[in-house]
Amino acid sequence: MQSVRLLLLGCLVMRAEGYSNGKVVTSCVDMKPRHTGSSPQTSESPFMVSTERTSYSAGQDVTIVLSAPSSRSFEGFLLQAREVGSTTAVGSFITKPRLTQTLNCGGAADSAVSHTSDDHRTSLEFKWRPASERSVQFHATFVEGFNTYWVAVASPLVKFQSAGSNSTEETSTPGNTGASTARPSTALDISARGCGESKVCFREPSHCDPAQDIYCFFLSAVLVSPGSSAVLFQMSGPSDGYISFGFSNDQEMGDDDIYICVVDSSGLVQLQRAFSTGTTTPQSVPLGNVSDVKTSVQNNIIRCSFTSTNSISSRMSRGSIQRSSQRYYLLFAHGPSHNGQIQIHRGTFVSRDTVDISKPGQIQRAQRPHIIKAHGALMLVAWMTTGTLGMMVARFNKGLAKGHTLCGKDLWFVVHVSMMCLTVAATIIAFILAFSYARTWSGGAHPVLGCLVMILSLLQPLGALLRCGPQHPKRFLFNWSHALTALLIKALSVAAIFTGLKLIDSSESQWLMKVMGGFVGWEAVYVGLSDLNLRWTDKREAFNVFKELVSELSRKQIYILAVGMYVDREVLGKKGTHQSKMAMEAPLAWLFFLGNVSFLVALLVGIGMS
Repeated sequence: MQSVRLLLLGCLVMRAEGYSNGKVVTSCVDMKPRHTGSSPQTSESPFMVSTERTSYSAGQDVTIVLSAPSSRSFEGFLLQAREVGSTTAVGSFITKPRLTQTLNCGGAADSAVSHTSDDHRTSLEFKWRPASERSVQFHATFVEGFNTYWVAVASPLVKFQSAGSNSTEETSTPGNTGASTARPSTALDISARGCGESKVCFREPSHCDPAQDIYCFFLSAVLVSPGSSAVLFQMSGPSDGYISFGFSNDQEMGDDDIYICVVDSSGLVQLQRAFSTGTTTPQSVPLGNVSDVKTSVQNNIIRCSFTSTNSISSRMSRGSIQRSSQRYYLLFAHGPSHNGQIQIHRGTFVSRDTVDISKPGQIQRAQRPHIIKAHGALMLVAWMTTGTLGMMVARFNKGLAKGHTLCGKDLWFVVHVSMMCLTVAATIIAFILAFSYARTWSGGAHPVLGCLVMILSLLQPLGALLRCGPQHPKRFLFNWSHALTALLIKALSVAAIFTGLKLIDSSESQWLMKVMGGFVGWEAVYVGLSDLNLRWTDKREAFNVFKELVSELSRKQIYILAVGMYVDREVLGKKGTHQSKMAMEAPLAWLFFLGNVSFLVALLVGIGMS
């Protein structure tokens, strides 16, 4: 009896050693661990198999990475390469990490690799050498615990590329990023054919075709075959850095599953996958089951195409992406990049409704939030109408209400102060609306220009309140600083409005930008005409004063006058008549006002329609 117990104990020890030392040649075909009383997991594996390249040619080795999400690890594994549809291991592993070993599966030397201990692992990298000219997939079994393991997790297909082939060479960066790059010979053929009939299409401007319009941002998705989980994604758009799309449970960035096509430091386009957890830089995750990656970039037009069998996700739990519902909002973003790292986006648009990508359809983009439209409208009214009127009254139209006062102040001064107070109030409200919606720094030139306008708008009235009296010898310093600051604010506000309109103008003709250009041109023409009128009337009044003085002065006085007389504008204003000046000021003012209102209404309508 004692000998029987010792024999059973020895068998148990041998079995335990078999599991921990990785010598699992009995699992070469089905790749299942011989764990009594347990069965493989049926959920999607949190562990991934990624490859350095998605195609190879004769004489090329392939690098494979086994990776785990953060906060998780695997104790054991079995990795081998197989031809599609076969259960036989092919090729040989020529390099391996520490505490791993090669196995001879099916009589082929070093055709598989496994662990030598039950240490916890998060990432392993291997190099594999092909033995034939056939396309292969890498399969790995991951053991997280005795009762928790995933069997034959597959990598994307790695195709064999014969010499002289015109097909695209595709490579990927080993590691957890799972980035994939490609160098095609020509630009990818991506078009709007089949949109709404056989595939889902999401584009901006609406109904644009990337095959005909280089400024078209385009995304399409179509099932590779009916009932299949494989989806072919195609994306195109103008950008000097990257274009990307994501799946989200809401219309705001954060908790999104993202695919990115980004230009790297070598000028190639790299496909990346990431997960965003808020408004910070998205966290890179392995590409997972992605194949047939094709990319191109020509004249800053980025195009990429790939097939994915990854489950769409919009939640992350304990470092791993978790499945969500079947319907999502689509987000599209584009912006600059630096050495393959994406920067803050320059433009985004989001679908109006949730989308099921398995059902063909035309996806409509969501309209701009009303709070952003209100922000734009207030800034437009403030710095293209009320602010402009306040400046013009002080510069050119003092004579229109000469002699009239209100509350003991000249009427022109009251109008000027009132208009500028409205302008500052509208700017403050618009500033608060924008930041209350964004709740963060959105990046780009627009918020920088807006902040400068806001700061100077608050400093300008403070300087006016602290100004010295009209007769003070240093009064000219205030006059010049006040005028120059006003000119600077005007220039910055116009630039801010242009950049803001560019963000919301989704029309192919960019008509909002053109109307704004006409608006600025109209103001420039009015300023030029008013300045000419002011100079002409001043000279005419000076000549009239000179004629009156000539008739009263002696020759000696005339000589003195010709040599050293200085005629101050204030004196001329008192001595000369204002009838000629007012005859031109009134029509110019009315003409400017009507044109200003016309341009303003056109832009407000455009903002409302954006």
